[in-house]
Amino acid sequence: MTRVNTVLGTIPAEELGIVAVHEHIGYGMPGSELDAKWWMTPEERYAETVPKLRAFHEYSREYGGGTFVDVTGICNGRDVDYYKSLSAKTGVNIVACTGFVGGDTALPFFARAGVDYLTRQFVHEITVGIGGTGSRAGVIKVGVSRGGRMTELDKRIYRAAARAALTTGVPILTHLAIDAENAIAIFNEEGLPLDRVLFGHADDGVNAEKTRDTWIAEQGGRVGFDTFGYETELEDPPFWARPRKERLDHFLRFIGPEGHLDKALASADANCSPLGWPGVKGHTVNYIFEDLIPDLRDAGLDETTIATLFVHNPATFLSIQD
Repeated sequence: MTRVNTVLGTIPAEELGIVAVHEHIGYGMPGSELDAKWWMTPEERYAETVPKLRAFHEYSREYGGGTFVDVTGICNGRDVDYYKSLSAKTGVNIVACTGFVGGDTALPFFARAGVDYLTRQFVHEITVGIGGTGSRAGVIKVGVSRGGRMTELDKRIYRAAARAALTTGVPILTHLAIDAENAIAIFNEEGLPLDRVLFGHADDGVNAEKTRDTWIAEQGGRVGFDTFGYETELEDPPFWARPRKERLDHFLRFIGPEGHLDKALASADANCSPLGWPGVKGHTVNYIFEDLIPDLRDAGLDETTIATLFVHNPATFLSIQD
């Protein structure tokens, strides 16, 4: 039986239901949670987050349940005891991650660490637990630091992630799919099959034209179109926004008849309660149900294809490989 680590325990992959594979309960750069301009009490964050997850749970009923993969990472606001409370209250499966969004988000203690230390840290959080929570990470997060090219620290983190993935059987999810050549070289050197890696944000409005999504799929990697909902049509769009139709058309080309449906995953990369910034008004994980799936249906995708994208592909990707 295939299985996945959630914050409330290990469950069969068949029980994941529909999966939002790249989301955040609350993400921020180190220290941003103390920004006086945007700071909220834990109670305020809870009140903002619970209705969104309850709506996600209700929407996901037709798929047999729902799973929210939180890819916030070490040093970026990860709070696993909080996730456990939210999961118990809303009925949503929550998968927590180990790893870092990028080397530039790692506090000095970790930034000075070598590959062996980072590997041990990741393996411990996957096999023993995160801090004293007793909850085990279900995915490893890595990323390219701001600037568009992997730093030496990024490379150490990617190499440690590959070794931890091989040791534990959990997959890797990346922040951005840029500089994929260097990432794939590291994964290949470590002997990690590329179908255990989801290269994320292939569709974001800053890097989409530079991302070699088809090439990544041809190498065996999975590709995440996971910034759906960040649209230039918004009242105050973020800098990574993109016209709604342009993003959708890009995705449809990638999964089309001659494309890579088996390699594709989709998500909204929404913050339930952002840390240190105001967030994007109205953008939640439920964009998947309220806008994206209707857009896909209008474009002619059948229910089998939609289930492949949001149920079957994520279950295969997240399953621990013994």
